[in-house]
Amino acid sequence: MNGVFVISNSKQPLMPTSPARARKLLSGGKAAVFRSYPFTIILKDRAIGVIQPVRVKIDPGSKETGIALVNEVTMKVVFVMVLVHRGLAISTILASRRVLRSGRRNRNTRYRKPGLANTTKPEGWLAPSLLHRVHTTMTWVRRLSCLAPVAAISQELVKFDLQKLENPDISGIEYQQGTLAGYEVREYLLEKWHRTCSYCDAKDIPLQIEHVKAKTNGGTNRISNLTLACEPCNTAKGKLSIEVFLAGKPDRLKKIKGQLRQPLKDATAVNATRWRLFESLKLTGLPVETGSGGRTKFNRTIQGYGKAHWIDAACVGVSGASVIIPSGLHPLVAKASGHGNRQMCGTDKFGFPIRHRTAQKQFFGFQTGDMVTANVPKGKKIGIHTGRVLVRANGNFDIQTGTGRVAGIGHRHCTMVHQKDGYAYQ
Repeated sequence: MNGVFVISNSKQPLMPTSPARARKLLSGGKAAVFRSYPFTIILKDRAIGVIQPVRVKIDPGSKETGIALVNEVTMKVVFVMVLVHRGLAISTILASRRVLRSGRRNRNTRYRKPGLANTTKPEGWLAPSLLHRVHTTMTWVRRLSCLAPVAAISQELVKFDLQKLENPDISGIEYQQGTLAGYEVREYLLEKWHRTCSYCDAKDIPLQIEHVKAKTNGGTNRISNLTLACEPCNTAKGKLSIEVFLAGKPDRLKKIKGQLRQPLKDATAVNATRWRLFESLKLTGLPVETGSGGRTKFNRTIQGYGKAHWIDAACVGVSGASVIIPSGLHPLVAKASGHGNRQMCGTDKFGFPIRHRTAQKQFFGFQTGDMVTANVPKGKKIGIHTGRVLVRANGNFDIQTGTGRVAGIGHRHCTMVHQKDGYAYQ
């Protein structure tokens, strides 16, 4: 299980402890629960304690970001979490707003003057859906720095060594055939081809790097000539040209040729996000270590760890070459859910008003987004339900649990676990 954060009675961060020791402190009356997510206790009779430096390690991703805390003395992972972003939801909301505003301006109604000519984007501008990833990650770096003695940060800054990928024949034998050369290329191909065989869509099996144009026919090692294939497909193709091998599958041939010319989806935007995050991390004043995606996979592979965002985070950079991940460690999943919106008038798909929202947000002491536990003693909803609550003025709430939504829970059965902070936890 994850470690438990500990703070002193003056709210200074101490070393995280084990769940067993935290239970003893709570049952003995020496500590109290400070917050539920991430679980933190506050000591009642201690203002200081022996601390060791802790490093925050980050593996940024498009949909999820892995975060790990590693004790720099023992190299033991003490806390892990997965941060789920809501970039797609933000893009969808902005697209809907754009359509509604465009419809109002072009509708045959009264004249509306055009807006000011101040729509030029500043240098370094990022789309809101991308900037959201930076802001949420920085939010958790700051939160964890208040709960643990963080002394340094590690970030997977560059996903791939692009120079080596674009030109494998670069001069300098040490650079060309470095220890990480194979890891950089393979990790890039796994993401580009979605970890499936490009010829038969097989997945969850060992995949081989395949030359689309065989080397015996003049093919090169450039990344635009490489794909992934399972062993049967790779053997069957041999040195045949892809046009001959896929003569009876014109759709697949067109798809593969199109994807060969394409880089990773939104690669430029993701790289911009990583650099913006790096600049934000430097502003914390803590030393920031960086590493590539190939380095992360190399560290994870030689240590025999599986593939997961939080494991990749623990293995980021040079400091990830010898980390100890305890067995049975499960990450805290924090899904960015937002703080709602300020729209008082709901509209249909044409932009016409259909409902109005009350100005009151809290009902019976609860607010939409709070984490609650409902203990229902009888009826169809009998049992204990824990999750985010959706409040209603009539007192019948909905609870979004890990297995689905439970509707019609009376407010009398609900107990507050964690006040709304923009995230849903699992």
